[in-house]
Amino acid sequence: MWQYISLSEAIARQRGAMFPWSAVLLGIGVGIYFSLKFEPEMPALATLGLACLFCLLGAWRLPETFSPVAAAGAFIAAGVLIAAGHAHQSRAPVLGFRYYGPVEGRVVTVDRSQSGKLRMTLDNVVLENTSPSRTPKRVRVSLHGDADPDQPSEYAGYLPLLPEPGQHLVLTANLSPPQGPAEPGGFDFRRYAWFQKLGAVGYTRTPVLRIGPVQENGFWLQVNRLRGRLSRVMRARITGEAGAFAAAITTGDRSAMSLETTEALRASNLSHLLAISGLHMGLLTGFVFASLRYVLVLIPGAGLHWPVRKIGALGAMLTGAVYLALSGGNVATMRAFIMVSVLFIAVLLGRRALTLNAVAMAALIVLAINPEALVGPGFQMSFAATTALVFVFGAMRGAGAGDGHLSRIPRILRPVFAVLASSFIAGAATAPVAAAHFNQIAQYGLLANALSVPIMGAVVVPAGVLALLLEPLGLGWPGFYVMEQGVRWILWVAQFVSGLEGAVWKVLTPQAIVLPLISLGALWYILWCGTMRRVGLLAVLAGFFAWSATERPVVLIAQSGRLMGVMTPQGRSISKPRGDGFAARSWLENDGDPAPQDEATLRNGFEDFDEMKGITLAGQELIMVAGRGALARLKSLCSGGRWLFYAGKTDNLPDLEDCNLMTEVRLRQMGSLAFYPNQDGEAGFRLITASEIAGQRLWVPRRRTARRDQ
Repeated sequence: MWQYISLSEAIARQRGAMFPWSAVLLGIGVGIYFSLKFEPEMPALATLGLACLFCLLGAWRLPETFSPVAAAGAFIAAGVLIAAGHAHQSRAPVLGFRYYGPVEGRVVTVDRSQSGKLRMTLDNVVLENTSPSRTPKRVRVSLHGDADPDQPSEYAGYLPLLPEPGQHLVLTANLSPPQGPAEPGGFDFRRYAWFQKLGAVGYTRTPVLRIGPVQENGFWLQVNRLRGRLSRVMRARITGEAGAFAAAITTGDRSAMSLETTEALRASNLSHLLAISGLHMGLLTGFVFASLRYVLVLIPGAGLHWPVRKIGALGAMLTGAVYLALSGGNVATMRAFIMVSVLFIAVLLGRRALTLNAVAMAALIVLAINPEALVGPGFQMSFAATTALVFVFGAMRGAGAGDGHLSRIPRILRPVFAVLASSFIAGAATAPVAAAHFNQIAQYGLLANALSVPIMGAVVVPAGVLALLLEPLGLGWPGFYVMEQGVRWILWVAQFVSGLEGAVWKVLTPQAIVLPLISLGALWYILWCGTMRRVGLLAVLAGFFAWSATERPVVLIAQSGRLMGVMTPQGRSISKPRGDGFAARSWLENDGDPAPQDEATLRNGFEDFDEMKGITLAGQELIMVAGRGALARLKSLCSGGRWLFYAGKTDNLPDLEDCNLMTEVRLRQMGSLAFYPNQDGEAGFRLITASEIAGQRLWVPRRRTARRDQ
């Protein structure tokens, strides 16, 4: 009986504060779907749907003590169903072989790869000798060699084509299916590509040709072309890196940003200024709202007879919607638009808006539209920062009389305090997420944000708005000039802070349980009412403890079979200085190691086996058989149960029975490999494969053809 009374009292304390839990529970359901090692079959999903309806009925008819529990079950089940439904809806052909030949398609978007190369996404794709049912809906091609507009061509007088949305192009490209994780449990690009309906990725080194007229049919294609035109206007009026930065924060087009500037912004914790999110949306809509109010008040009699605040709110919402479309509609911008829309709707209704309920509403809408966003850093960092800011400032306003603690600060210093406090709170809230996804923490991020965010709000955004409004009249140059000065200051701060000693602290990638523990623990502490909220802090501490206990693989093998990484006291040693660069970079970043691949090669971590590199792990010899004469050496190396990793031709393989031979075909099925020594002094080692971790999901191919050349 006392358990029932305790449950009843605990739930009674949550009355009036339950709505934010709906977003948390829906997110748990989405997270459960993505954590499964198998794809739920339709009968299981139908059963879950019935369970969801049953829980909803229980939430309606059960006593108040148990109805919230039933509602929680309904939201969790709904999260699984929404994620599964969206995954099946995103089904599109995925290239099942390696392709080299002509590619025809229409440019949808243009951006830059992690290495800084220009790349384009094509739809309406046509591949030679490939049926439409097997042709990917979208492919992404990076421009190298003579196709790269950033590099001079070896052909005299030839200027590489600069791709723009709507162009109909033909090119010769190397394409392959989206690749799996660089190591077991790592980022799975196949899942990301599945939800983008991206069926193949690759590169071209030959000239790209435009055929036919520009195709502008389709709303988003027209929006992308408008984004391109605005981006070119920005870069024409503001030169150099400042113009590229201005284009990025205005339209989301980062194609002109240099890799050095991007790294400086990331190292100084200012990369969030590039991501069009809450800061940009809040500054823009706030500026429009205030400007409309002041302009209308200046009209005689308007302030007395017109609903000035409501007109300003409507104008700000319309501006936010246009900005959302022009920025490409990413998760952070969508969340920010929903947040400001809720705020201005509250203005229209005369109610308070900056509450956790508004954050929960934004999360529910985003998860309902794009449930896959939950596992990405954009969603996690965006909502972590927003939730922390609303909670902390709400607590400060609620403490004491009047404005609480804020009332004790002199009015003239409140903007300064708001900038510093916001930077600190948002930085602290997003630091674990950023460290887990990007393997680094910016040590001087508070300093950089304190020097840059006020300039962004007071100079860059207002000047940019005025410049774009006056540009059609030929009067935009004063706004562009002021905007340029503000942008150059921000870029100088980024370069200065990133150049300070110890500006970046590298950290290793945590095990999978860490971020859910920290996130759910923090949310429990924020949302739960009562003494049990301290349990959330214990969960956060448990998450950080699990992070500190994370074990990194002693040996890693790339899916290609051409790269091995061995952990040494100096860090991971890489088997070769070039090639398989993405895998090598991922391994080192996940180790929290700042060394580039060529430097990691110089570390002494390998043994010599008949001129082949290898390692002895727990009494077993693991050898990378590559280079000239690799096929001839296979038979002599195959003895004593050795593990041989061979990525060469398998047409004339000798009869090998005394070793474990891993060919390219087997590795393509198993994915990358990770070796761990057994614990508690047991002999041998543990082998974990990427396919074992990924499981049988929609985005994991069941069968691949080894190779196809056109």
